[in-house]
Amino acid sequence: MFIDKYGRPLLFTNNLNEKNTSRYLNPSDIYIQQGYRIEVFASGLDSPIGMTYNDDKEMFVAESGLVAGNPRVLKLINDHFEVIADGFNVPISGISYNQGAIYVSHRGFITKIFKDGTRQNIIMGLPSNGDHYNSPVTFSSDGKLYFGQGTVTNSGVVGNDNAWVTTSPLLCDYPGDYVILYGQNFETDNILTEGISDDTALTGAFSPYGISNLPYETRKMYIKASGSLLRANLDGSNIEQVAWGFRDPSFLKFNNNGQLYATNNGFSAVGSRPIENATDDFYYVMNGLWYGWPDYSGGDAVTLPRFQPSNGPQPELLLKNQPNVPPKPFVSFPHNSNIRGFDFNYNKDFGPYGDVYIAEYGSTASTRVGEPISYAGAGHRISRIDMKARTVSTFAINKSGFPSSISKEGGFERPSYLTFGPDSIMYILDMGMNVTDNPDTFVPNTGVIWRILRDNM
Repeated sequence: MFIDKYGRPLLFTNNLNEKNTSRYLNPSDIYIQQGYRIEVFASGLDSPIGMTYNDDKEMFVAESGLVAGNPRVLKLINDHFEVIADGFNVPISGISYNQGAIYVSHRGFITKIFKDGTRQNIIMGLPSNGDHYNSPVTFSSDGKLYFGQGTVTNSGVVGNDNAWVTTSPLLCDYPGDYVILYGQNFETDNILTEGISDDTALTGAFSPYGISNLPYETRKMYIKASGSLLRANLDGSNIEQVAWGFRDPSFLKFNNNGQLYATNNGFSAVGSRPIENATDDFYYVMNGLWYGWPDYSGGDAVTLPRFQPSNGPQPELLLKNQPNVPPKPFVSFPHNSNIRGFDFNYNKDFGPYGDVYIAEYGSTASTRVGEPISYAGAGHRISRIDMKARTVSTFAINKSGFPSSISKEGGFERPSYLTFGPDSIMYILDMGMNVTDNPDTFVPNTGVIWRILRDNM
């Protein structure tokens, strides 16, 4: 069972030898490519979001805090998990290990936990209080840490879709370069003046709610910009911008050749500037470039007809001076795939050498303009990226094609992270079952760790 750092038993059970959970689990409900099998490794977790191993091959798992409001780091000891650190901001977005320390990414912070259990906030003040957070960190061969910083809004404009407006009315996005804006303003019912009838708010791009823009206003460059990739020394010093123009760079990692790859989850048809049919993209990252947000999706301008919601206006460009032609993705995924943690396979006995396996979390949009969200065809699965052919194929998916909460089967719900362990086995974190109609709230004790092996392992 779980125990806390003081040795006191917690109120729920998680034992790797017991499937004591409120969630029905049945690996046979999952289709997987021939030659592999999938098993439940652990259950009863609360919205697990990240996993890492130390030099002694010990497993650590992070719970996001989206269930109980107490994000924490767990260590697997003798077939049960112990809490080794808690009290982080909600949510933890991931954990990483490097040179004897665990790096915890949580809202607005990166915290370093040392071998002796002491901890230090090495990076603070990240702009993560909006829609998207700072990602887990990864490490380069030259001793730097890298991480992604998500945007405050969906598409550059604060609107009534942003639940945080009433408590953080001055929050907005900041660009990663000096930009000139066309100066459009977007009209909404003013949610900050509920007592006044027929009051409207005019909000411009890269401005707080209710602050309008003039034509050709300029915005200065911010290092810790919305939608940027950043790097720093291992102690958090000397923060630099690597690239910007991402919406939700939820995960990034170097391959064995030192090349950096990153996920980016695209626009949704929500808010004052809804954009339909945006892809979720996997990028090979080149330093110093702008990758298109808030005006491009997958290298294409949002002024193309396919991006117009059925019940909304055709999106217009916000930036008059585009820093560069946005690069095309390495591969793209369907809208609402919501790609998350991935890993490179370097075990030829498992599968093609160097290919990427990636967790697809599924849609998180709860309100939309335009077509309703379809659960079929995107998300709630594990996919493989053929790095030579630059193609994507489904590796493991529920046989129904739907998340387990919809089909009532015992397979995947919310795959959030994937890694190959020291034993060359693939481990998958499944955050658990959502509360009905609320993609951000999870049922306690329904998080799962799955593992995938070759049949001959």
